[in-house]
Amino acid sequence: MIRQGYNRNETKRRNVLDHRKKQFADPAYKEVQYPTRLNIYAEPPTADITLEQFEQWAIDRLRVLAELDACSFRNRSPPETAAHMKPILEKYLPLDTNSSQSSHLAAQRMKDHYSHFILRLAFASTEELRRRFSRVETTLFRLRFGSDDLRERTAFIQSLNLDWDVVSDEEKLEFASELAATSSLGAGARKMQAAEEETWCKVDWDRVPELIEGRRVFVRAGKAYVPSREQASMVVAEFSTRLDKALELTARALPRLDEDDRLTPILNHLSKNFATPDAAYANTDSAMDGDEITARSIDSLATAHFPLCMQNLHRSLRRDAHLKHYGRLQYTLFLKGIGLSLEECLTFWRQGFSKITEDTFNKEYRYNVRHAYGDVGGDSNRRGNGYSAFSCQKILSEHPPGPGENHGCPYRHFNVENLTTLLQAVGVTDRSVLQGVKEDKEKQKPHMACNRVFEHVHRNELRRAKDEGTMNASELEMLVHPNQYFKRSYALKKLCGGASREARD
Repeated sequence: MIRQGYNRNETKRRNVLDHRKKQFADPAYKEVQYPTRLNIYAEPPTADITLEQFEQWAIDRLRVLAELDACSFRNRSPPETAAHMKPILEKYLPLDTNSSQSSHLAAQRMKDHYSHFILRLAFASTEELRRRFSRVETTLFRLRFGSDDLRERTAFIQSLNLDWDVVSDEEKLEFASELAATSSLGAGARKMQAAEEETWCKVDWDRVPELIEGRRVFVRAGKAYVPSREQASMVVAEFSTRLDKALELTARALPRLDEDDRLTPILNHLSKNFATPDAAYANTDSAMDGDEITARSIDSLATAHFPLCMQNLHRSLRRDAHLKHYGRLQYTLFLKGIGLSLEECLTFWRQGFSKITEDTFNKEYRYNVRHAYGDVGGDSNRRGNGYSAFSCQKILSEHPPGPGENHGCPYRHFNVENLTTLLQAVGVTDRSVLQGVKEDKEKQKPHMACNRVFEHVHRNELRRAKDEGTMNASELEMLVHPNQYFKRSYALKKLCGGASREARD
């Protein structure tokens, strides 16, 4: 009897477990219709496709997302991003509207649907990948939403069944002045009239953070009063919220794919190739056109070619004869990236730490420099030739400097007064440039500030390079890596014949 009772309980328990797994069960085929160009990706596709389609569609979408990520990283404006992405989207991920009457609508939308879900599988494994995937997919959705046919966009919004409360005429009259204050249409009585005539809806304030940040909505009792002209921000926010939740569910389902030896290698390959926009500069050329870089030449190179973050580290080292751990690591990897050999780097640091004995240097600092170069450490470290130079993004986001530390990005981590003092100390005294840097810092755009200073310092060389056509457009794109800053500065100075002499000093 006990055995029979136990078996019945086990049967019930198995049924419950099976019920919980239904969300991950093999899907039954269901033909998907695509009435509009836009897609919220609520339902996964279930039709069969070939492995070749699986991989190629994902790669094409990945190219689009990577380029969108690069546009964001380089602080392109929305119009600039749209213009830059138009030919790329037409090549890799075209998506025509119904009004185009294209014969390829179904195939285009099928590819868009499948490629999204394939990459969702590839990038759901870690929080960092999920965050990046959600951000660039949201950017792609916003780009498409803004360029969509008005009639088709309206139909898409209605299909979402969003929980919006329409603001009554009585409420519009009651808060007419507050609603008018958010409008850019006219002034005075015209604004009041425009606010009363416009359609408004109420949503929870946390659903429209972009509108609140830009002070484009009236907020009362936890509700944001949103005009019809701002629907895009609400729909984009809804898309992002739903995608974030879907990615969490996908991450839980991933272990069930481990046994599929057809898909797992493809997904792993895709995730590893979702590189950050600055990845191309992680391992720079070891030398600049044959010129040898030595410990003796660093002082002159720092003055002429180093970005402000590295100039600050160099000046601090010369002043204090010491740098703390993260400052030494950030500077060592930068020097390694510009072509300083391990032996010369050890010489440089030994001379820099002039207040300590040879024995102390060998015991406390020598190993760290060798480890950064991959000369010692684990097998993987040596095979990879050590660590790569820190990108701007890594410097900005990891290990912010504390008291007594000199690493980090001055445009992000210095206050305005100290930043201005440092810029003036390295020779940037133009008032308009300093004011522009101040504005960039206030807008939290350190990349813009750094590029502004670069363009000012190298204004003559840049003008000559553009006039003579000695550098193409890709070589003059926004700087996103300290070693890229050095390399471009060095190349521009060589146009005037000055760099070779500096390296030999």
